[in-house]
Formats: sequence, C-alpha cells, structure tokens
Amino acid sequence: MATTVTLKATRRDDTGKGVARKLRAAGKLPAVVYGAEAESWPLTLDNHETQLLFRSISLDNTIIQLEVEGESKPLPALIREIQTHAFRPDILHVDFYVVQTGVELELQVPVRLVGIPTGVKDQGGVLEQVIYELPIRCIPSAIPEVFEVDVTGLEIGDSFHIAELEVPEGVVILREAERTLCTVQAPSLLELDEDDEEEDEEPEVIGAEPDEGEGDEGEGDPSEG
Repeated sequence: MATTVTLKATRRDDTGKGVARKLRAAGKLPAVVYGAEAESWPLTLDNHETQLLFRSISLDNTIIQLEVEGESKPLPALIREIQTHAFRPDILHVDFYVVQTGVELELQVPVRLVGIPTGVKDQGGVLEQVIYELPIRCIPSAIPEVFEVDVTGLEIGDSFHIAELEVPEGVVILREAERTLCTVQAPSLLELDEDDEEEDEEPEVIGAEPDEGEGDEGEGDPSEG
C-alpha cells in the first residue's frame, strides 16, 4: 500500500503574488488544498520541512496527512501540482488534492526494476527500461507504493510486459496489457564494430628499437669521412 506521511500547515487569509513572495522570504511556502467536495483553503507550510519531506517520498502516490492548525483531524491529500523556480530547484507553490475514503481516483505509480538480468551478467546484454511509471485507478487505501519487476531471469531478447505484473486487488492499470516495461537487448552493432577495430590494431611497444633503415637522417656511418 502507499506510504502515508504527515505535514504541518496553517491556514491563511491573504493571497496573491506579493503575499507569496513575503512568505518565501520568511522561510515559508504558500500552498493550497482542495477537493471534489471540499472548499479551497490557502495554506502556509514550513519551506525547509516541506523540502526535506518531498525529497524522501514518491510525489505521485504518497498520501500526505495535512495537520492544519486549528483543525480537529488531518486532511488526507495527494500532491496535485508543484510549481518550481525556472532556473533553480526551489519550490514556489504546492497544490494538494483531498482524497475521500472509498472513492476511486487516478494517479501514477512508479515502476522499479529489481535484480541483474542473466542476459546482462552472463551474456553482455543491456537492460533498457521503457516505462518508468504507470497510471492506475483505485481507492486511496489500495494505492500501491511501487510496482516491482524482478528482471533476474531475463536473457537477451526477453521482455517484461504489463500483463506479467502482480497487481493488487482493486487496482486497475490504465495502459494496454501488452505494453513492454523493460527489455534486455544485445550490444549494438556499432559497439561490436568498435571492439573489433580495437582488437585488430597492433599495439605499440614502448621502448622497442626501430627497424633498420628508419633511423634519424643525417647520422651516417662513423667510419665515413
């Protein structure tokens, strides 16, 4: 099931770009939370705490319990959007979406490859991951944390498809079952050609004496003259 974490927040009344700039200058982060049946609340987060939390979780499918000051119970929410600076990794604003118990929603779940394929370890192949996350539909309590793919048994030419995944009950993957998640490919012909050329080149022997007749010009026989 998906990871659940907590994040403290406070409600605010003032909105606008000027307010947001002042909050960021004070080490705070402007945010908003909303939902299908919930009113929109402008929030203020601690910038440092939020940055640390976001670096440690999957941003697409982690349920964040927003502990809003003055509220009797936390709001379970998913991150809907993160606005960042154009030239720096700084977070400027966060949108949260409140999830409802028992109500299906759509989101992305990461795909993680586990192990080293036989085709890579013993046959010199290359593992290529084609899809890194999958869109799904399910209720909040059934959200998978990750789809793990054991690639250990894959040989050169083998692929792993969506249809082969172990999908938890109640989870629907919104992609075609025949889509490829990863594959083990043979080394490219270009790489093989380069290897052959390197093998064909005669290595230079450092310190070897030159062949007769290839000495420096101008050095005649000492007996001459």
